[in-house]
Amino acid sequence: MRKRWWSDPRLLWATIVLLAAAALGAGTVALRPGTRTLTQKDIDAAVMRTLETNVLPSPAAKAYAAIIPSVVRVMGFVKGKDGKDVEQGVGTGVVIVDKGIILTNLHVVSGAQSIKVTFSDGMETTASVTGMQPENDLAVLQAHKIPDDMIAATMRSTADLSPGDQVVAVGFPFGIGPSTSAGVVSGLGRSFRSPEGKHVLTNLIQFDAAANPGNSGGPLVTMDGQVVGIVTAILNPSQQRTFVGIGFAVPIENAASAVGLHPF
Repeated sequence: MRKRWWSDPRLLWATIVLLAAAALGAGTVALRPGTRTLTQKDIDAAVMRTLETNVLPSPAAKAYAAIIPSVVRVMGFVKGKDGKDVEQGVGTGVVIVDKGIILTNLHVVSGAQSIKVTFSDGMETTASVTGMQPENDLAVLQAHKIPDDMIAATMRSTADLSPGDQVVAVGFPFGIGPSTSAGVVSGLGRSFRSPEGKHVLTNLIQFDAAANPGNSGGPLVTMDGQVVGIVTAILNPSQQRTFVGIGFAVPIENAASAVGLHPF
């Protein structure tokens, strides 16, 4: 007699397995999401979500990031009675040629028997004065060693600079830094007589970004990080060496001429 399929255990189990496999396959197909083409609207929405959830850097932060690889700490030393180096003063400099040519203020290095500069990557080296421009309180330094990835600052004409333009000063106020402060151009074509009365500096950029002793020789830059001046002096009617809102910078055209360069 012929057996019915359900009376044969082997056939019954084979049938159950086949039905289960079919059901699983059908479920997999049913659960698989349909493919969807990415549209410009999807991309725009993703960009907007990113902008809403990520804080963008401020203009001053971007200016600082652009100029900081070219900013150096400048220290002058004299020999003490014991023959050891004694720090005479600290200031700031800015690399204007990637071979290690640095601009700073003359008063930062005047009288120093030796000079040391520290680059943004921490590398330290000695430097020598190769040029001076007393009428603008400027000195040109040549670093004796330079980093492999030395980056020179980008200079920009002051011809289109106007009062109210935003600027950033970067340096080592009171030896602390590098530090940055932001402000605006307060005026152009200013004159300033040093407290000692030795020199009258002319054609200066007046600005209100905070600057203090140690900022001298540092760059004054626009919001795109381009150098328009070299921070040189602050005015305080009380004769205290602290900032009260008036700083002066030598225009970069004057500064660049100290090394025989036209910056543009």
